[in-house]
Amino acid sequence: MSVLKNPLSFGLLAAAVLTTLSAPVAAENLKEVYEAAKAYDATYLASRAAAESSRYKAAQADALVRPSVSLQAGVANAGTDTPLFGTRSTNTASLGLVATQPLFNRSNGFTIDKARKALDIAQADLASAEQDLAVRVAQAYFDVLAAQDTLATARASKTAISEQLASAKRNFEVGTATITDTREAQARFDLATAQEIAADNDVRTRRLALDQIVGRVGLQPNGLMLPVTLPAQPDPVDAWVDRSDESPSVRKARLAYDIAKLETQRTDATRLPTVDLQGQLGGAHNSGSGASSSGGTGTSISRSVGVTLKVPLYTGNAIENQVREAVSLEEKSRNELEAARRAVTQATRQVYYGVQSGTAQVKALEAAEASSKLALDATKLGYKVGVRVNLDVLNAQTQLFSTQRDLAKARYDVLVNSLKLRQAAGVLTASDIDGVNALLSVK
Repeated sequence: MSVLKNPLSFGLLAAAVLTTLSAPVAAENLKEVYEAAKAYDATYLASRAAAESSRYKAAQADALVRPSVSLQAGVANAGTDTPLFGTRSTNTASLGLVATQPLFNRSNGFTIDKARKALDIAQADLASAEQDLAVRVAQAYFDVLAAQDTLATARASKTAISEQLASAKRNFEVGTATITDTREAQARFDLATAQEIAADNDVRTRRLALDQIVGRVGLQPNGLMLPVTLPAQPDPVDAWVDRSDESPSVRKARLAYDIAKLETQRTDATRLPTVDLQGQLGGAHNSGSGASSSGGTGTSISRSVGVTLKVPLYTGNAIENQVREAVSLEEKSRNELEAARRAVTQATRQVYYGVQSGTAQVKALEAAEASSKLALDATKLGYKVGVRVNLDVLNAQTQLFSTQRDLAKARYDVLVNSLKLRQAAGVLTASDIDGVNALLSVK
């Protein structure tokens, strides 16, 4: 498979060819799969729609400082019955405009600031969703490759064991080996068959998981280019921790704390007076026997312009309690911000050490692969000259194939964890997907 540096045995190459021939033909790289997922994944699209709606919600708050104009119309019938004039009725039809322009309302200013902070929170949520999608796509992508490598290794192991089983049977027939060798080889062959079946099912399952994210069927991920080159060692852990203060989760918690402080100021500002400029222009048409008492029959015009001052004097301690509630919620948000910082710092350190460990594991497995190949060759030679038994060859083959499988998986884990590290620090971008994509082969 593409994740192995050195050429494999004939059996592994044959199994890889069979896997390729039986796989879907729609080979795509990680970048193409990621772009397809951005247009299909429901979780990401929901976050994008939520961010879009927040723009309009913030715009609603801006209307608090703008004038409002309303049209008022009405039709009424009024009747009176007096000893002097008897029964009279008045029909009135009115139409008018009412306009109000806030001149001073400190509370509205804080409400607008809160709405803008809420818009920033929605953008942070969208950035977090995009980073999460990138990691989920990469994980599913490399899970498919790892499952395919496991299947190819299982088939190659089965092929090698079948050759050893045939050799043991021939040696037993000519009397140069015992039945034990044949039975040991048969047991290993049966186990390899079961492992192949399980690996084949795992490939199908991993492909279904990738299809669900992308919305396409039959995707075939491109493997790593040969020779395999993994990303360089990351910067020191403290540098990553410093970057994590700008991660979407910390930024969201910081904005929530800012909103809580603004809410405290807003509730406290409700003690202040408000000043509005108001204007009215209207007309009323009166008719009927009682119209003379309302200015006479016909249409009258009225207009007014004035300033309205409202000063809260006593609200039953409502404002005081609202301020105390806001102060408590502000303290809650402050502690949540600190908790978010600590959680991101811990996650960043954990993923960082995971990348370091994975890189070291890859180097160790590369050395183990080379040693296992030499050990297998020596064991086969010893088996031919009679100083090694069939079980020794089977064990050496199993060790080599297991090492190759683990090496492939370790390489994929390093690539995915490198993206998770950038996600934990909050600096994962589309260009990081491009960097990983550059390591893939082109089919």
